[in-house]
Amino acid sequence: QGDYPFRKTPEQLDNIFVKNESGSMVPVNSVVKTRMITAPDVIERFNDYLATKIVVEPKNGVTIQQVMQLMQASAEKIIPREYSYSWYGVSYQQGSGSTTSAFAFAFGLIMIFLVLAGQFEMWRLPLVVIMGIPFALFGAGAILFMRGLDNDLYFQISLITLLGLSAKNSILITEFALEHWRGGMSTVDAVLLAARERFRPIIMTSLAFILGALPLALAHGANSNAEHSVGTGIIGGMLGSTLIAIIFVPLFFVIIMGNKPRS
Repeated sequence: QGDYPFRKTPEQLDNIFVKNESGSMVPVNSVVKTRMITAPDVIERFNDYLATKIVVEPKNGVTIQQVMQLMQASAEKIIPREYSYSWYGVSYQQGSGSTTSAFAFAFGLIMIFLVLAGQFEMWRLPLVVIMGIPFALFGAGAILFMRGLDNDLYFQISLITLLGLSAKNSILITEFALEHWRGGMSTVDAVLLAARERFRPIIMTSLAFILGALPLALAHGANSNAEHSVGTGIIGGMLGSTLIAIIFVPLFFVIIMGNKPRS
């Protein structure tokens, strides 16, 4: 699980130490020997067809989508009609997950809207919560761009997670404002009071999410790239939801609920 530069040659086993009989640490090469041998031939099969596996490692600054598009264009020009190609592993998930993540994101928005409509017992108020989500997406995309990461499948998973995390901040304000608005306060006074009273809980819960995702954004070793995408998306989204959305959510509440009679 070490990085490739530290395991690409057998001689680098000198960098790995183990205990000998006396308890001293010695290099692995002092207790084992390495040599080249002939191994049996391996027949590659894919979906019961004879196949050849091609593994491509993108250069720095080149996304997986760009490599897949280039390989697909090259395969369609070079491969004879008797042959075909297909993706496997992470590339397969990347290709099939691009549309799946969009459906999952849209379905998540619909579920949030319906649940809030049932909770608040009105159709217009959930729009206040939904309108605060784009600020979280903006924050996630901005942090991703600044870190130079790719919009991969793991980042898209973090965006779906942000649906609930960012909606939480808007719900804290709108629910408290709705309670005082129904109690007789004006729309502006109710939402300003809610913004002041719920500011500290919003900051505390958002800070907890950000600190919880920080180890993912700064991870090292195996699978660190996937952890970077997930952690960076969550941190950027929560920063956008906390620093930007809570300013506009009271405005959205006044605009949407301004002329609605109290129930």
